[in-house]
Amino acid sequence: MNVSRCMSTQHPDNVTPPFFAENSEMGGDDEIKEAFYAYSHIHSREQLWDCEGKEVDNFVVKKLLNKYEPYFRRHRLGKDIFLTLRAPNPSVERNEAKILLETLEGIPRNFDTARLFYGDDIPPIFEVTLPMVTDYREVVRVAEYYRQHVVGKQGSHLIKGDVTISEWIGSFKPESLRVIPLLEDMNTLLRPDDVVEGYLRHERIGDYMRVWLARSDPALNYGNAATVLMLKVSLQRLNAIQDKLSTDILPILGCGSAPFRGNFKPTNIRNCIQGYPSIQTYTIQSAFKYDYPIKDVTSAVGFLNESRRSEPVAVDEGRCREIITKLVSAYQAQIRLLAPFINDMAPFIPSRRKRKLHIGLFGYSRQLGEMKLPRAIAFCAALYSYGLPPEILGLDALSEGDVDYIRGIYPNFDADLKDSMKFLNEDNLRIFPKEIAKPVEAARRITEFEADENHRKVTSIILEDFQGKNLKLLSENIARAGFIRGYLG
Repeated sequence: MNVSRCMSTQHPDNVTPPFFAENSEMGGDDEIKEAFYAYSHIHSREQLWDCEGKEVDNFVVKKLLNKYEPYFRRHRLGKDIFLTLRAPNPSVERNEAKILLETLEGIPRNFDTARLFYGDDIPPIFEVTLPMVTDYREVVRVAEYYRQHVVGKQGSHLIKGDVTISEWIGSFKPESLRVIPLLEDMNTLLRPDDVVEGYLRHERIGDYMRVWLARSDPALNYGNAATVLMLKVSLQRLNAIQDKLSTDILPILGCGSAPFRGNFKPTNIRNCIQGYPSIQTYTIQSAFKYDYPIKDVTSAVGFLNESRRSEPVAVDEGRCREIITKLVSAYQAQIRLLAPFINDMAPFIPSRRKRKLHIGLFGYSRQLGEMKLPRAIAFCAALYSYGLPPEILGLDALSEGDVDYIRGIYPNFDADLKDSMKFLNEDNLRIFPKEIAKPVEAARRITEFEADENHRKVTSIILEDFQGKNLKLLSENIARAGFIRGYLG
């Protein structure tokens, strides 16, 4: 079993553009350079390639092998280092549904390229991630479509008595794919059993299965603390499935640098591993890669690559669910009040990629009706730019006993809260509804903190310019505040 400990992704949470990017918004060939940089300089053994919200690049393997031939001669793609695709989920992203088919059709083409380069039949791509999964059949459909309609057509005849498609075009390989479900909504995170067991009943995938647990979108939908508890429950359940089915379940955690999105950054990597010991693969997003000194980044990735997963933190699921219910109710009520402020600031958040990532779940939330919010990175950046750390929202629902229990299963609770409270600007809170004072006071009761004076000054300027409609330098100052934090959102 040769599964990476970290996966470089294309999430645009960085303030500083990488040195190899042609401009502040990365896209196209910049992402080819980025993949090579992640492999060769950062030493990430896996790169996620998003096929959502942009044209599908069916020649990514060819571009990598041709442009960086000496490196890839020494490091075998598909064996030593890995390229994993993420495609849209047709059950949710209807407008991009057929991009999934384009993505699957391109996999044999990339196989042919690697076979010519290496002279063997090791597939350069053999895994596809499917986001927003809530039903095991969504995952099975992808595996079966590839098997039946991409590979399966090779034995067909277009003309009766004529050659088969494989005799005409060539064989289609690999013969099957591993499909990684990405779980993002509360019900699925609290009960991953249905997706994982259902998929394993239908697909013989060998000795392990990877399951991706989202961190950012659940935090956006349900709040930071509630999401942490959901993940603890999910990881405990995945461990039980592993024992039940005698198949290794290897979780991926989709974590970003902001505390709201996981607090996974080069300077906090040891705490994160201790907090989620059963995770096999952690995502290293753009802020992790580009907003910290390269020596810190490579040191953190090296430590991660040498570490090993262990047993998950044991939790009382019933108690977790009780606390989650309270947190979600309080958080979502506060978000309803804050939504206009977030949406007003979001257009000024600097863009770091030339296309959007997948749409997320917020628009599908029944509890919140038709309310729309930006994606998680812009959401966080907007609130941080006001000087209101999103991590505190909903905390006023917790009793002292709840806080004590959370501390017992989430050792980084106070440290993460302090990391976020540094960016509180109390002077700016006057613009929000009075109800927003409640989670601020709750955070004060939970932990002591010291505000970052530089961040406070910049966010005061941001608000002054925003209210005065002096928008010329607004995006620049939002980036300045992000630089102080070490992430955009």
